[in-house]
Amino acid sequence: MTRQPYLTLTVQDLAAERGGRPVFAGLGFVARGGEAIGVVGRNGAGKSTLLRVLAGLLRPAAGRVVLDPPATDDPDTPIAERAHHLGHVDALKSALTPREHLGFAAALLGRAGRAAGEVSPEAALERVGLGHAADLPCGYLSAGQRRRIALARLLVAARPLWLLDEPATALDAGSQAVLAGIMGEHLAAGGLIVAATHGPLGLAAVRQLRLDAG
Repeated sequence: MTRQPYLTLTVQDLAAERGGRPVFAGLGFVARGGEAIGVVGRNGAGKSTLLRVLAGLLRPAAGRVVLDPPATDDPDTPIAERAHHLGHVDALKSALTPREHLGFAAALLGRAGRAAGEVSPEAALERVGLGHAADLPCGYLSAGQRRRIALARLLVAARPLWLLDEPATALDAGSQAVLAGIMGEHLAAGGLIVAATHGPLGLAAVRQLRLDAG
């Protein structure tokens, strides 16, 4: 297994707003390669907002987020291009097949050729137990199957930082175990995970970050 370059995610005095109202402020933490951070707190505390700020999808009201070391091919690569953000919505088009979705993700998010740790769309679908449904339109699949397709995107394009919003939503026990295995392998390779969750992630060690805004 090829390890990621040693990573450090530093969050300093971070603040976010939603609709002009503060969600959280003064947030700071440091996470290092191989570590999983579980973001916990009541509904509305800002868990999803934090992940979106870390992913570069929302501009912070204050503070800074730094991922070191910089990308080896381009030191100015933003965190958004070094992270996978998996949100509440699986963002699958009903008319497209799982193979088509993952092929598009690999082409858009991956690199020329296959980087260490990346697998083909077909191998990713086998890993999440959907090889038999590779060519079935996603509109025919259950919520749990659609979630597994979304999770398979993590495997077709190698990115060191995974930002996961309730990743086990709609998954049965077997699929949760598969997810835990995938996350464990990412951590063992030196990757980082920040996950918003209401329940256990199935990992041996998760450091909690509690949000109590509002």
